Amino acid sequence: MRSFGRRRLGAMAVAAALLTAASAPAQTKGWGTFSLFGQSSTQRQDTGYSYSTSDLIAYLTLRSPGNDDGGLEYGLDVRSARYSGVFDQNQVSIYDAYFGFRSKSGFGFRLGQMWLNDLGALGSFGGALLEYRAKRPSALGRLRLGLFGGGEPDLFKVSYAQGVRKAGGYVALDGDLGRRHVLGFVTVRNHNLTEREVVTLLNFLPIGRTFFLYQTSEYDIKGPGGTGKTGLNYFFANVRYAPSDVVEFQGTYHHGRSIDARTITNDELNGRPVDSRLLTGLLFESAGGRVTVSLSRHLRVWGGYYRDRNNLDAAATGRVQAGFWASDILGSGFDVTVSDNRIDRTGNRYDSWYTSVGASIGRSVYITADYTTSLSVLSFTGSDGVIVESRPQSKRYSLSANVNLTRHLSLLLQAERLLDDTSHEDRVMAGATVRF
Repeated sequence: MRSFGRRRLGAMAVAAALLTAASAPAQTKGWGTFSLFGQSSTQRQDTGYSYSTSDLIAYLTLRSPGNDDGGLEYGLDVRSARYSGVFDQNQVSIYDAYFGFRSKSGFGFRLGQMWLNDLGALGSFGGALLEYRAKRPSALGRLRLGLFGGGEPDLFKVSYAQGVRKAGGYVALDGDLGRRHVLGFVTVRNHNLTEREVVTLLNFLPIGRTFFLYQTSEYDIKGPGGTGKTGLNYFFANVRYAPSDVVEFQGTYHHGRSIDARTITNDELNGRPVDSRLLTGLLFESAGGRVTVSLSRHLRVWGGYYRDRNNLDAAATGRVQAGFWASDILGSGFDVTVSDNRIDRTGNRYDSWYTSVGASIGRSVYITADYTTSLSVLSFTGSDGVIVESRPQSKRYSLSANVNLTRHLSLLLQAERLLDDTSHEDRVMAGATVRF
């Protein structure tokens, strides 16, 4: 998504300065963002019943400068939300709130609340992190070793899960162009029981501009409370190969089980029988691929086929995907994207269309109109806790505007209507983001 050409031009422009400072340590500037969004919605059902909700959500992110010679490190990533109306509640989510120090030799520590992205969904904890980062990379990459431990935060409140402790470690190799390989281990203790013991694996492997592989997985070596299943719990892989500027092949595979390990372990601690259905959990799985052909700088078409399974008791369904993207059509300045997913279920075949038309107004404003059919709804119901419900008759109309007032300030405005068999919902949203 970033322009390599622009990077190369920038590198050429400062080549002389780089030559005179070749021995200077690599460093990056500190940065931050603040976003504030407000949303109001009203839903009306055919029976005459209606209700309204409003949301006010704020995000704040701060990151310290990076320097190979070490120094002070800090990070802050928080989200605060106020929901009023029928769902009246407040939520505060702290993803990062830490400070630390790294020495010139590469040893460092952090204290506070952190989300270690290298460990995926298991990387959230509040406590201490010790990490060693090699001063110079080897032929395989720059080595990082980490150990951590602490409590498990509640991601929707400023609190920690009572009696739950999390600890683990990781070995990582970082290379050029974002290449990364991470092997991790996480153990979660709930009072005197082991809730989970998991080995994680993450790989991002780019090879030039023609190939990349992203893969992440979780393998349970001890199931929830010692009674849940062990083995592969989660796996995701995305592979892209572009043998030329015209053709690109992409394949994805996504498999996982959503198991409520906390409820299982708490039932064991309190002497309650464990429902065998909880040990199985929600199964989701998707596999397939697509081919994209760039016919010109302004026209791209694609097509593919996938097999999806969204619920434990559901049969796998076929999904044929096709679409095109066209920019600046006939010099009009309009960009168009159209795609269709044809879902083929036993006795039920339907299409999910997506159409988007966008255009720039001046250099600072981009307007987009979207139309979507056959939406899916995630519902927290059923014995497995979650089901995915497809609604073939639903439609969504949306109009949005992105306004870049300055390099540091942008606005987002959006209005949409959702139509279903038995109801319709209107939403408006406005927000601003400041970058510093």
